[in-house]
Amino acid sequence: MFRLLQAVLLAGLFLVAGTEGVVGSDAALATKPRVRAITAFVRLEANQYQAQVQEAVKLLRSAQQAYGQQGFEVQTIRITTQPFPEIIRGLPPEQAMRFFDELQKIAKGESFLLNIGAAVLNENDAGDSVAEFLAKVLAGHDQFSSSIVVADENGVHWKSARAAAKVFKLVSERTPNGQGTFGFAATAMLKPYGPFFPGSYHDGPGHQFAIGLESANVAQAAFSAHSGDIEGAEKDLATQLGRYAVECEKIARSVEQQSGWTYAGLDPTPAPGGDISMGDAIEKLTGKKFGSSGTLAVAAMITRVVKSIPVKQVGYAGLMLPVLEDSLLAQRWSENTFGIDSLLAYSAVCGTGLDTVPLPGEVSEEQLMRIIGDVASLAYKWKKPLSARLQPVPGKSAGQRTAFDNPHLANAVLQKLP
Repeated sequence: MFRLLQAVLLAGLFLVAGTEGVVGSDAALATKPRVRAITAFVRLEANQYQAQVQEAVKLLRSAQQAYGQQGFEVQTIRITTQPFPEIIRGLPPEQAMRFFDELQKIAKGESFLLNIGAAVLNENDAGDSVAEFLAKVLAGHDQFSSSIVVADENGVHWKSARAAAKVFKLVSERTPNGQGTFGFAATAMLKPYGPFFPGSYHDGPGHQFAIGLESANVAQAAFSAHSGDIEGAEKDLATQLGRYAVECEKIARSVEQQSGWTYAGLDPTPAPGGDISMGDAIEKLTGKKFGSSGTLAVAAMITRVVKSIPVKQVGYAGLMLPVLEDSLLAQRWSENTFGIDSLLAYSAVCGTGLDTVPLPGEVSEEQLMRIIGDVASLAYKWKKPLSARLQPVPGKSAGQRTAFDNPHLANAVLQKLP
C-alpha cells in the first residue's frame, strides 16, 4: 500500500513539474487538437482518373499515418478536384452522372470525402442549368460537396448568388430533412487550396495538399483558465494554438519531402465539432451567453491570434462559428441569443460568414439570394474570405425543431427570418 501511495504521489509531482511555468490548463496540454482534414488537390483526367485518385489516396494515407505517429487523430481524408464542369465538358448528362456514380463508389470504398470543385468561378458561367445539374449531383451523392463563388476581387457576382440560392433550395427539397445542403456553400473572396469543405477548390495542376485543424478544444482549455481576462486569454491561445500548428506544419513538410506532393499550407482556424465548441470557449471567457456584449471582441481576438500563427496559411484563417456543427451554438440559436445579423457582425472581424445556419423551409430563392448577397458584400468590402452554408428545412417553420440525422449536425429550433 505504501509503495502504491508513493507511486501516486510521485506521479502527481511529475505532472506538476511537467506543467510548471507553461501558460494554459492541463486539458490544453493533455489533449492535442484533431486534424479535421488532410485534403489533396487533384486535376482529374477522364482517361486516367481512377489511377489519379488512387495516387492521391496513397498520399493521404501516408500523411494520416505520419500525423498518427505524432499523436494527432486524423478525422477525415479528402480530395478536391478542379471545377467539375471542366471534368465533364462534352459529356451527355447521363454519361456525366455515371462518371459521378463511379467517383462516389470509389470515395466510399476508400473512405474519403470528395469535393468536385467550384461549380462556378466566373459569373458568366452561372445559370439555371448549372444550378439544376449541380443540385442533382449533390442530392444523389452524399459523399460529395461543392461550391459557387459569389464574390472575388472584381466584385459581387449577383448572377452566381442567384444560382447558389437555387442550389440551396433544390438540394434541401431533394434530400432527407433538407440536410444535403451541408455539402454546399456560396463562397466569397476565398482563395484556392483551403482544406475545409465545402468551400475548398482549386484551378491549378493539382498534386498539392493542405491541412485543417479541429482545435476548438485548445481555445476551451485556454479560455477556462482566463475568465474575464481577454489579454491573458489571447497570450495563452497564441502560445498553445501556435505550438500545435507549428508541429503540424513540421509533419506536413516531412510528408512533402517524402511524397513529392507540394504542401499548400495549413488553415489554423480553430474549427469546432459537437462538444468541442467555440461557443463554449467564448462563454468561458466572457462569462455570458454567446451573443451577449463582448462576443464580438472575443471573435476579433481569436482571429487576431490565428492570423499571427507562424505557418504557411491557407483557407479562412479566422474563426469558424458553424451554428449546427457546434452543440453550444445550436443551443443558443434555439434560445435566440443570436441570429443572422449577429453572425454577419461577427464576420466583419472574423470568418467564416453564415455557416450551417438552419432556416425555415418556406424561405424563398429570393430571400436566400439576398442573404448570400449580404455575405458576399461584406466579404468584398473588407477583402476577407466568407461563405454562406444555408440549410432550409422543408416542412418546418419558425418555432419548430430540425430533425437532422447527420452525426455532424446538431438540431436546433428554427428562428424567424429577419
